[in-house]
Amino acid sequence: MRTSPTPVRRVLAAAASAAMAVGILAACGSDGDDGGDAESAEDFDFSCPERTDGTPEADTAANESQPFVFGSPGDPTSMDPVLASDGETFRVTRQIYETLVDTDCTDSVPGLAESWDQNPEGTEWTFHLREGVTFSDGTALDGAAVCTNFERWANFKGGFQSPNFTYYYSAIFGGFTENDPAMGIESESIYQGCEADGLDATISLSKYTSSFPGAFSLSSFSIISPASLEAIADVELAAADSPLPDYSQTAGTLAGTGPYVLTEWDHGEQQVTLTRNDTYWGDAAKVKTLIFRTISDETARRQALEAGDIQGYDLAAPADVQPLIDAGFQVPVRGVFNLLYLAYTQGQAPLEDHAVREALSYAVDRERIVNNVLPPGGLVATQFIPPSLEGYSEDVKTYDYDVDKAKDLLAEAGQEDLTLTFCYPTDVSRPYMPAPKDIFDMIASDLEAAGVTVEARPITWVEYIPTTRSGECPLYLLGWTGDFSDPYNFLGTWFAAESTEWGFDNQEVFDSIAAANTEPDEATRVDLWKTANEAVMEELPGLPLSSSPPSIAFAANVYPPDVSPLTQENFAQVYFTAGS
Repeated sequence: MRTSPTPVRRVLAAAASAAMAVGILAACGSDGDDGGDAESAEDFDFSCPERTDGTPEADTAANESQPFVFGSPGDPTSMDPVLASDGETFRVTRQIYETLVDTDCTDSVPGLAESWDQNPEGTEWTFHLREGVTFSDGTALDGAAVCTNFERWANFKGGFQSPNFTYYYSAIFGGFTENDPAMGIESESIYQGCEADGLDATISLSKYTSSFPGAFSLSSFSIISPASLEAIADVELAAADSPLPDYSQTAGTLAGTGPYVLTEWDHGEQQVTLTRNDTYWGDAAKVKTLIFRTISDETARRQALEAGDIQGYDLAAPADVQPLIDAGFQVPVRGVFNLLYLAYTQGQAPLEDHAVREALSYAVDRERIVNNVLPPGGLVATQFIPPSLEGYSEDVKTYDYDVDKAKDLLAEAGQEDLTLTFCYPTDVSRPYMPAPKDIFDMIASDLEAAGVTVEARPITWVEYIPTTRSGECPLYLLGWTGDFSDPYNFLGTWFAAESTEWGFDNQEVFDSIAAANTEPDEATRVDLWKTANEAVMEELPGLPLSSSPPSIAFAANVYPPDVSPLTQENFAQVYFTAGS
């Protein structure tokens, strides 16, 4: 999620996943039943699960007359996906719009493009589009429609260039055709243009990046009807703190090719209503009406499911998983492919001192967090990428729990009486952070045991990202759930260049990430990613804490979607079952 109002001077990206499941999916991974007990990468199987529940008969009448209501932890932000960077928005927009490339587990597979080619240098990508696809407004999908979208993004002006609005575009493509200095984008765009030829679209880049083809699956790069885009061609955003444009907050303007169309967004009721797209090119959605209702409190989401007010919800608390299963609900668990970390903002003294950062790292008992807060399958992290990605290194410097060593290092640094403000988010649960206050309490007690005085600063989620990104919090908890399977998706997101949220300027780290990201030879690239991982952990900008398998719950009379390690569920697969 990206909502910081502070200009960011870097190229960023996102990441991917692997899977395990409980209930409707065949589980893989740790055999432990009591809390998160996977302590190393070797203890866990990162393969994606296969369904074992068959395909029960659908209740056709219920699917036509009864809406499927899903309880989401937060509100979406925009119905124009290029202006979003958060999972709650993409949960909705993914049902309305589609991308050139899709994902199956963590693999890139055909989306709107049934196939694609790249030149040997990886700088030209030609997409061969499916025949007979139309947008919900009746416009035909062709290469020109694809190029219209890419040219629109590349030529954004003013506030549209701010990472507050188009975070993923600048993250992947680096910049715009003409960068606006006021928006903080300093790097040149690698996008060189798009050429259409019937059902083909060729996208040209100035250099290779390992982010492709995975980045073409990002929901931000969903393809929208050119007729829709023509209707909003005159919309402007003057500044980085401008409100989102009106068209992105209502139904009826933008048309996609997905299995649903947006029919209503009731902001007061915090509810988005979608209706089946009867002209969809693929398998039609089983349920006619799909509703996403925001219920921010996890307990309230569980109670709504138990009462029958909703038929599914995300991020079930670890302690609720088994009781829900025992009560007859279905609780598939996504794969472990996210990362929670404790950040050290080096713009805040004395965190620029490496010895102090080392001391704090040795003071934290990460196994206690995994074993007491995370669900089974949780994993202690040793670096800033999950073990399933290429470039994971067994040679990174590690910081195992050692409170005496922490005290000694603080003494050597002259910081025996250190006091630090520690920020954590309230009113939220995230896939990588199911219980922020509990995790904060554990880390705070560890730091205090090492002699550090902790000043707690709880911040509501809507303000949390801007506050942490602006460098105001010396210590804070945050994390990432991946979008596609490439190390840059993690490392590049955080450490591609200097930024206020981390506050360090280590050119060796920046260069090591750039070298890996732009190396086309796979074997060489893997070694370079290992080197980059090692450089990051030597710098120690923060402490990787854990990876967690988030749960998603459904009623007994529902056929759930395939759970996605990327949290990219396709709700067109959902239906009410007969005889339940």
